[in-house]
Amino acid sequence: MIKGSTAIFVLAAISVLSPDAVTAFSVVSPAVTSSVPSAAAAFITTSTASSSSFLSGRNNHPSNHYDAAITASRTGRTSFLLLSSSSTDDQDTDEDEEEEDAYADLKKDYPDLEFVNYNDPEYRMDRGMGDDDLDEKALLADKNDDETLAEIERMREERRRKNDEYQFETYHADVLRGGEVCLGEWSVYQTDTFMGEDVIKGRNEAAMGVPRLLRWDKVLKVVSRGSKIVVDNTMDKDDEDWMRVDGERIVHEERLATLDDFPSLMTRSDDEEVEELLWEEEEVLHVEKAYWPREMNSMDFRGAGGSMCVGKAYTICDTVPLAKKEGYENNVLERHEGPFSEMRSELGLQSDSMRFRVKLDYALLDEDEESAVATAPPPLHLRTLTICRETLDGYWPNPADNEGTDDDDAEATESSVRRKNQKAITETLFGPPGAPGGLYDPPPVGNEERATENYMLLNFEGGATVLLPHRLDQNTDNDSLGWVTSLDWTPGKVRYQVDRKVLGGTKLKGLKTLELSEVQGEDADTWRPRDGGANMRQ
Repeated sequence: MIKGSTAIFVLAAISVLSPDAVTAFSVVSPAVTSSVPSAAAAFITTSTASSSSFLSGRNNHPSNHYDAAITASRTGRTSFLLLSSSSTDDQDTDEDEEEEDAYADLKKDYPDLEFVNYNDPEYRMDRGMGDDDLDEKALLADKNDDETLAEIERMREERRRKNDEYQFETYHADVLRGGEVCLGEWSVYQTDTFMGEDVIKGRNEAAMGVPRLLRWDKVLKVVSRGSKIVVDNTMDKDDEDWMRVDGERIVHEERLATLDDFPSLMTRSDDEEVEELLWEEEEVLHVEKAYWPREMNSMDFRGAGGSMCVGKAYTICDTVPLAKKEGYENNVLERHEGPFSEMRSELGLQSDSMRFRVKLDYALLDEDEESAVATAPPPLHLRTLTICRETLDGYWPNPADNEGTDDDDAEATESSVRRKNQKAITETLFGPPGAPGGLYDPPPVGNEERATENYMLLNFEGGATVLLPHRLDQNTDNDSLGWVTSLDWTPGKVRYQVDRKVLGGTKLKGLKTLELSEVQGEDADTWRPRDGGANMRQ
């Protein structure tokens, strides 16, 4: 990056449910305007990178300025730097000049690279499919051949499985920190939708369709962690398609804190009386609700499962089918089939030692559940919303729960538990409510009627803004607009916005995309999109 310049980076995890495409990550950055030859060229070189991610950067605006893209293969075998540009109207078309080697200087500077001229009519793309140098276009030309179709699907499935593995490993390593303990404060908001007709009548007449949120008096102190377990599937190892993650699962644990979880209480003298932590049954049941499959496997990170991670953002989801089939919990495909009687999704951002999560719990109304049928499923309504403010450094977010901080006037003893950056954490997690200027990049939610009848925009302490649907209609066409949940949070110098976009109709568990925008916080207004709400370009 040029010194003194400002750039916006947009990360998107693209979940593709169609067999015609491959799940991938993309990083979209400003156009590169360096001078390159007028004809298209590619530099190909061997890469020793061991990363299994699939990254691509694109500039999707066709114009007369130069486009640049960088692609890294998921296998780490080869990396491509594609430089292309369009010809100008006044370009000299003299035949003698056309015969000159436009890449002579580049070949001299990069003698180890292979140069490919895409303008060459004899050029044929190598898909990296092996010694046979098969071209997918050639395969598609003979679709009537069952063997050919099977080979195409095999290649696609192999790519999907590699991405499943990458998502599974990244979620465990980056989001769960390899099994580290996370300490947090949960603020629970309950909608009046499930409190009876008498309570609903108290809503504002101008917004009778919008639920009111009632905050619980008590803040929950919760200990969270996730870890890997190994399952016994040794019989599958003989399968040539077997992967190590096929024998692994991710399990989550979230529980209310006990006295043993507070380091400040461990340093007190025996003479001091410590009040026992007492939790109500409703609070215990709330924390025990699962927002993930009981044992997550790599297949749960495909689009249909609603779980994915990209950059510093992630989302997970779990559902209860409206028509439960025996053993559905153990069947990955049936778990994702709608319509649903309950759906719980989670959207989170983390930076350094902090994490901000939003938990959304949806359910059918009692009267709807009794008469619900799969052919005409009723809508899901927001039941509770939980804001989780967490730290990952072994201390609690609230300084009152830790023995000492840098701001204490009293001199610390040798046994004091101290956090050096407590002031910054307090400002980030408990500062003024709402993102500056509102949601950085409002996503499209449909027409005005849909926006007012189905969505809410809320501000929370810690400089966070959340856009979410409070009602999810399941009786619409599966190809309809779908739904989006957005979280905007600035945990330091960088401002993040993550958009969780899902399908419509009974497929509302399935992810379209998980998109993450990053921008320098102080420059956010300068680079704020002015498109009136549009999907990220893929």
